[in-house]
Amino acid sequence: MPRSTEAPSLIPERDRLAGDLTVAVVGHRRDGHARSLIKRLDTLGARASFVELSASTFSTLHPSGLALPGFDSRLPDGVIVRAIAAGSFEAVTRRLGVLHALREEGVLVWNDARAIERCVDKSMTTFLIARNGLPTPQTWTVEGRAEALRIARRETLQGPLVLKPLFGSQGRGLKLIRSARDLPEESAVASVYYLQRFVGGVGPEHSDFRVLVSHGKIVAAMRRHAAHWITNVKQGGRPEAVELDETLAQLAIRSTAAVEADFAGVDILLASDGKPYVLEVNSMPAWRGLQSVSGSDIAETIAQDFLNVLHERVLGRRTA
Repeated sequence: MPRSTEAPSLIPERDRLAGDLTVAVVGHRRDGHARSLIKRLDTLGARASFVELSASTFSTLHPSGLALPGFDSRLPDGVIVRAIAAGSFEAVTRRLGVLHALREEGVLVWNDARAIERCVDKSMTTFLIARNGLPTPQTWTVEGRAEALRIARRETLQGPLVLKPLFGSQGRGLKLIRSARDLPEESAVASVYYLQRFVGGVGPEHSDFRVLVSHGKIVAAMRRHAAHWITNVKQGGRPEAVELDETLAQLAIRSTAAVEADFAGVDILLASDGKPYVLEVNSMPAWRGLQSVSGSDIAETIAQDFLNVLHERVLGRRTA
């Protein structure tokens, strides 16, 4: 069936009022982060609502080919992705497809599917960080235990490695590999081994940095302390407010740009020799721990940055 030629324009006229702008906050549940974003967007003059991608529909009968719950015949002007629910490979692929389609239809999406895919796949994140000349630990990603064993036998002679799930967050599923014997069977890692040089210290306390970047600037930063080498706040890490020096600030900003994210949480670790390494870039970061030690309103900053870009695109002026 051919696409309708009478679909309403997705880019409104410049004489539309700022309060007419509609924004969908995407998540898999209306958590505190999503509620905060919606509240800040509403306060700043947009009309924001919560959307679960699982409830969206690709339809050749719809004017735009895509329908989001609560938006009737037209799509929102903008979308902020707070989270994408876990699911089958098919379900997650379709949800990412919705984000791809929204971008194709001219909707402003933060972060868009391309950035999310680059960050969800840790091997691609590492590739892009290294390709842009930014410091990151030596890393190998292979399929099959035989090749992983070969790497582990060779590389653990120089020190331990960290095995990370290719898809995962908040410190879950990490394992220290001191010898090849520590490698799990293929069934435990879906046959994919992401191995990274362990560059942390030996204790008694471990720490790293989480930096939140939005629209090319630092929003907030914290140093996470823990008795264990996994420092994520969800795993018991203790957040501490910190003022970043210019080196770490620029490293976080450049890492976010490397994956082409609009906003991101960047994890940076200082090795025993003081050299900084980028460990991960998270395109759907949580910030509860960071907010607890930050003097700025993180949700408000993200909402303001997003609306500035949306207003310039749609209305030709900034909100502030």
